[in-house]
Amino acid sequence: MAKNDLQGALDLLILKTLSQLGAMHGYGIAVHIEEVSDALLTVEEGSLYPALHRMEQSGWLRAEWAMTESSRKAKFYSLTAAGKKQLAVREKNWEQVVKGVQAILRFA
Repeated sequence: MAKNDLQGALDLLILKTLSQLGAMHGYGIAVHIEEVSDALLTVEEGSLYPALHRMEQSGWLRAEWAMTESSRKAKFYSLTAAGKKQLAVREKNWEQVVKGVQAILRFA
């Protein structure tokens, strides 16, 4: 297993969130991940925004400035075709990581 498989979990969570809900701003993405995971997963700004920027630079996300529900200007992110492909790859890789971890946990 490559080290990046575990580190890529944040990318997977972001890509999946945008796939399910459409365009969102960073704070909304973080809140969604925390709410859906029953607060088991929290995404800190120091991790979230560099990941969003990196994925935008990679062509996986498109970003546009728009107004939030509270009338604030924010960058809204959405998946590109390349992002949808990357999501499929990340989901498959994550399934393999989970199988590997489960095998380790069952070994006794």
